[in-house]
Amino acid sequence: MSKIRVYELAKELGISSKELISILLDEFGIEVKNHMGVIEEEDAELIKELFSEKEKEKSADSDDSIEEKYEDLAEENLKKSIKVTKIKNKNKENKTQENTNDDSENSAVEKVIEIDETITVKELSEKLGKPTTEVIKQLIFMGVMAAINQEIDFDTAEKLAEKFDALVAKKEKDIDKESVEQEEEEEEDDDLQKRPPIITVMGHVDHGKTSLLDAIRKAKVTSTEAGGITQHIGAYTVTINGEKITFLDTPGHEAFTAMRARGAQITDIVILVVAADDGIMPQTVEAINHCKAANVPMVVAINKMDRPGANPDRVKQELTEHGLVAEDWGGDIICVPVSAHTKEGIDTLLEMVLLTAEMQELKANANRNGKGTVVESKLDKGRGAVATLLVQNGTIHVGDSIIVGSTYGRIRAMFDDKGKKIKSAGPSIPVEILGLSEVPAAGDRFHQVKDEKTAREMADKRKEKLRAEYLQSTHKVSLEDLYNQIQEGKVKELNIIVKADVQGSIEALKQSLQKLSNEEVKVRVIHGAVGAITETDVTLASASNAIIIGFNVRPDNNATAAADKEAVDIKTYRVIYNAIDDIKSAMIGMLEPDYKEVVLGKVQVRQVYKISNVGTIAGCYVTDGKIARNSSVRVIRDGIVIFESELASLKRFKDDAKEVAEGYECGLSIEKFNDIKEGDEIEAYTMEEIKKDKL
Repeated sequence: MSKIRVYELAKELGISSKELISILLDEFGIEVKNHMGVIEEEDAELIKELFSEKEKEKSADSDDSIEEKYEDLAEENLKKSIKVTKIKNKNKENKTQENTNDDSENSAVEKVIEIDETITVKELSEKLGKPTTEVIKQLIFMGVMAAINQEIDFDTAEKLAEKFDALVAKKEKDIDKESVEQEEEEEEDDDLQKRPPIITVMGHVDHGKTSLLDAIRKAKVTSTEAGGITQHIGAYTVTINGEKITFLDTPGHEAFTAMRARGAQITDIVILVVAADDGIMPQTVEAINHCKAANVPMVVAINKMDRPGANPDRVKQELTEHGLVAEDWGGDIICVPVSAHTKEGIDTLLEMVLLTAEMQELKANANRNGKGTVVESKLDKGRGAVATLLVQNGTIHVGDSIIVGSTYGRIRAMFDDKGKKIKSAGPSIPVEILGLSEVPAAGDRFHQVKDEKTAREMADKRKEKLRAEYLQSTHKVSLEDLYNQIQEGKVKELNIIVKADVQGSIEALKQSLQKLSNEEVKVRVIHGAVGAITETDVTLASASNAIIIGFNVRPDNNATAAADKEAVDIKTYRVIYNAIDDIKSAMIGMLEPDYKEVVLGKVQVRQVYKISNVGTIAGCYVTDGKIARNSSVRVIRDGIVIFESELASLKRFKDDAKEVAEGYECGLSIEKFNDIKEGDEIEAYTMEEIKKDKL
C-alpha cells in the first residue's frame, strides 16, 4: 500500500505540518514524530474528504463569521484605547504624587534623595545640603577615600546618607529606556506574524560551503542585477516557492561563536556541509559541537555528490558517532545529497530548510520598534561608519534613531543586499545602514529609540558601564576559584574543552571527567579534538564559559593572547590522572597549587647538526622571550609536546652562554634527546613556588 509524507499532505491541504500532526493525533489517533513521518494513502484520502466538508461548512457560514470578526476587532480597539487612557491617567497620577511627596519630604525630618547607580561626591553633598569637606570626612571614617569629583556607588551613598539623617532611593528609569534595555519579548501575541528563517552555513574547510552559497545565490537571486553582481553585505535573502530565506554569509563557526559570546543568538537553522567523498572532519565536529551548545537545529547537506568517490551512507554512519541519526535511518536529522557544481538537490535542500523552519514556528511582530543584531561593520572613507544589521523584530525606517551596543546614530540611508536604496526593513531582513557615530562590533544588539538625544544618553551610559566592568573585570570560571564559585551558586555546570595528542586520550579524559559530576555541579565536555590549542578553542571557551584542558599539547601564540584577553583558563598536563585529580580537588575546594609554570621564551630550530660523541646539536633562533642555561625545556612539533627535559648545553657561537635573548641565534642540545628536527619549537620554562598568605 502506497504512503505519503506528512509535509506533502499538509501542502495539499494548505495547512502547516505542525497543525496536521496535531489533527492526526487528536482526531485520528495517528502518532507521527515530525513532518518527515509517513501515513497510509487510505488515511490521507479520508483526511482530505473531511477537510473538503469542513471548507464547505465554512463557506456557508462565511457572512456571520465576517460580522463576528469585525465585532472582535472593534472590541479589541476599544480595549486598546481604554488601556492607553489608563496609562495616561496613571502617568498624571504619578506626577501629582511626586509633587506631593516632594512637599511632604521637605517638611519631614528625614530627607529622601534620588540618585542613579553612581553619584559624584560633589553632587551628593549638594543633594544632602552639606559641605563637601564634611561628606569627604564621613567617607574617610567609612574607609572610603574619595575626592570631590570621584563617583561612589549606590550602597556607599546609602550608608553615608544615613549619617546625615537622609534616605537614598534609586531614580525611576525612563520608560522608553527601560523598554529598550529589557530583551524579553513584549506580550503582543495578536500581532505576531511568520518571519523568514535565518540560516548559517558551517562545515570543514574545502567541503564546499562557499560553493554551495554561490550555487544557491545564482539559482535563486534574480539575474536582473547590474552585471549579475550582488553587493556583499554579509547577509542576503533568497526566495523559494514564494517564501524568503535569509543566509548569513559569514566565515563559519568563528562568527557563530563570536556572536554567541556577545549574547546574540541570531541563527535559526544551521546547514552543515559535509563532503560526500571526505566524510566527517575535525572542523565538522567543531561545527556540530557549536550547534549543540547553542541548541540550534541542523540540516545536513551532503555535498560533492558528483565526485566519483561520493558515499553518502558513509557520511550518515559517521554522523551517528556524534549523536546525529539521519531521518531515513530512523532519526530526526534531515540529510540532503547535493552538488554545488551540478546544482543537484539545491531546491530540495531549501525546501527542507523551510520545513524545519515551519516546525519551529518562527514569528515576529513587525508593528513595533525595530531591534536586532549587527552582522558586519566597517569604516568607509567616503561614507563613514557602515553597518550590516539583521532586523529580528519590529521594523526600522530611514530617519529612525537607534542605539547599537555603545554607539548610536540616526539612519541616514538604508540599502538591501542587492545594493538598492530602501526606506524600511522588517523581521529577518538584512540591511546596510549609514549614520552611526562609530563602527559597532559584530554581534552588538541594536534598538530603535524615540530620538537621537535618548540614543546618545544611553550610549554614554553604556560606555561608562563598560569602563566600570573592565576595571572590575568580571570573573570567568577558573580552577583556582572554582570551589568558591560553586559555593556562591555561580557555577551549576562546569564546561570543559579537551585537546590532546591522540584521540584515545580525549575519550579517556571525557569519560573520567564526566564521572566527576555531583549534585552541586555537572561536568560537561563540550568539545574534544586532536591537535594544538587554537584561538577557535578559546573563542568557544569564552562563549560557553569553559576551561580548556590540554593533554600533551600546547596553546599557539594566538590562543595564548586570546586566552589572556578573554580571561579563559588553560591547563596543560602530561599525565591524565593529574588532570582528573586537579578538577576533582578544585570541585571540593582542596586544590592547592604550590608551583606555577612560567614560560621564559620560545626558540625555533633552523638547522640540525649530528656530532659524533656529542649527539644532536640544534641551530636555533629565539623568537620570543629568552632561553636560559638552567631552564627546563619541552620540544613541540605541530603543536604537540613530544619530549620534556633539561638543556644539556647552550652556546652563542663557540662560547657557553647563560642565556640568549629574543632576536638572537644560539646552539643547544637537550638531555637524553637526539631526535630534534628542523621546524621544531623549543619552549623554555621554569617552575616558580607560589608564596601562600600567612594566616
